[in-house]
Amino acid sequence: MVPSVACSFFFDDELLGEPGMPPMDACALCTKPLSRDHDVFMYRGDTPYCSEECRHEQMHLDTVCAKQAARRQQRFSAETESHRGQRQSRKVSVAS
Repeated sequence: MVPSVACSFFFDDELLGEPGMPPMDACALCTKPLSRDHDVFMYRGDTPYCSEECRHEQMHLDTVCAKQAARRQQRFSAETESHRGQRQSRKVSVAS
């Protein structure tokens, strides 16, 4: 006997996706409902967009966010290094 397997298709009412995964029934950016008779544009493997424009906008936003995160990380690293240098100089002056 073959066990029954529940499957979820793209436009099912009840989605069985993983928690935190985007639903596949609306554009991830503008939330416009996706329909069976129009193309769906995917980004990052499993995130649907209603148009190339929405997908491109999300790609742009991701790039901007990544650059901002890199700048924050760079500033944090520089501040940490600065504090580490200050602590080292205090240790040296106390030991003298």
